[in-house]
Amino acid sequence: MTSLPEAPAAKKLGLVIDLDICVGCHACAVNCKEWNTGGSAGPLSDFEPYGAHPDGVWFNRVHSYEVGEGAAGRTVHFPRSCLHCENAACVTVCPTGASLKRAEDGIVLVDEDKCIGCKLCSWACPYGAREFDAEVGVMRKCTLCVDRIYDETRPEAERVPACVATCPASARHFGDLGDPTSAVSQMVAARDGITLMPELDYRPTNRYLPPRPRGGCASHAPALEPAVPEGTGFLGWLDRLLSR
Repeated sequence: MTSLPEAPAAKKLGLVIDLDICVGCHACAVNCKEWNTGGSAGPLSDFEPYGAHPDGVWFNRVHSYEVGEGAAGRTVHFPRSCLHCENAACVTVCPTGASLKRAEDGIVLVDEDKCIGCKLCSWACPYGAREFDAEVGVMRKCTLCVDRIYDETRPEAERVPACVATCPASARHFGDLGDPTSAVSQMVAARDGITLMPELDYRPTNRYLPPRPRGGCASHAPALEPAVPEGTGFLGWLDRLLSR
């Protein structure tokens, strides 16, 4: 009996972010806004952007944390966007099916024609990756620039998310994390890349490469003492990460 060929494995497209070299310039967040407004340099769906109560949507955010003291101190910049989880809670709770995870590449998207703006997905997401666009009444999030990465009219080297293309420090990388031979998977393996808050079991696709110890040889590097409280959740995760 002739065996049937195996179906090709589905991709797990995602980002790998190097926390050791991110400089916190926010270029990823700004270029994301520009791409999602068709090239506009102005605010994306923002109201009173320069007023007392600005409101709007950011698909990418960059947080900065001061850790350690004296010569051992440093600033760690932490970019955050949708992690395209395998067990995406935002998809599970959506009452209309607007939140979906694509089988072919693992990208989590929002069908804005079905979204009713109930915000259940934003409440379910523990990573704060969903935001409500008050101008059009729907939820918005990182799409991994799905319209860009599949655009065959662009040179292959440019078929990456806008945030990756614009990062001046090359701290952001894009690829198939389901393929152990891909460049991004090899980065994760070489640097012990980790997921954000794995104890929640949402199995994020995106990976973070932890900061390297400062001071040369790791065995002689000064230990970092994170200035964040111990515990669960994001701050607890960051505490454990920086204490490695």
